[in-house]
Amino acid sequence: MTVVVFTFALLSIFGDVVPDQLKWAALLSGVGILVYRLTLPEERPEASTSILGDRSAFDSAPLSSVLASARDVRVFAPSAVNLLSAHTCEILRKNVLARAGGSVRVVILDPAEKAAVRTASRQLDDSVDFPIQKLPVALENTIERLDLMSKWEMEGRFGYRLLPYSPGFSIVLIDPDTPKGRAIVEIHGFHNPSTSSRMHLELNRAQSERWYSYWVRQFDYIWQEAAPAGVIPAAEADDGPAPADAREGWDRLP
Repeated sequence: MTVVVFTFALLSIFGDVVPDQLKWAALLSGVGILVYRLTLPEERPEASTSILGDRSAFDSAPLSSVLASARDVRVFAPSAVNLLSAHTCEILRKNVLARAGGSVRVVILDPAEKAAVRTASRQLDDSVDFPIQKLPVALENTIERLDLMSKWEMEGRFGYRLLPYSPGFSIVLIDPDTPKGRAIVEIHGFHNPSTSSRMHLELNRAQSERWYSYWVRQFDYIWQEAAPAGVIPAAEADDGPAPADAREGWDRLP
């Protein structure tokens, strides 16, 4: 249609070569196409490509690179052994915890809760076709690493806690109280080929304020319920009870 209108416009320069009826037909057709284009809905990425994924999504954009620029990191996972690798812990030490006001909070499953560990192990280990590391061993390794982290000299604040049971998901929050915050939620499911094949949701405020805030609060309630384990500065130890929404864990949660 564009070519036809452009051709008629050129021919009109040299006189009345094109009849007026054809000119008006071409013009009205072009206007009709423009109006039709304006009525088309805006193309948006499908939820499956923008929100849903598995751990392979971090192959092209590793989570460690995002943590390097963060100021507030909150993690809940039954063992967090895969997330808290030596490389990731070093990034947290050199970046988040090196900043005044930086904060890292971690909650994992309490290894003393033997029944809860057995139940979680059935879900995370026995229901996976190709398990890499058993949960009890992973918990031991993570607690050893967290204890070492709590002894670091740091400008920021670090603490970890132990939860008496696993709710069936993991959460990673990155700067959740800022406009650019991210919430990554991994659903453990009932059966998976491997740990890396579990489905996860990656949310921000622009996608859904309601469900983003929901998962941020989920972590805050988990932190409140969990038992303190890591070394936390005395100034935070005597804080009062948490508010209903539990927004600031360090300053308001017990």
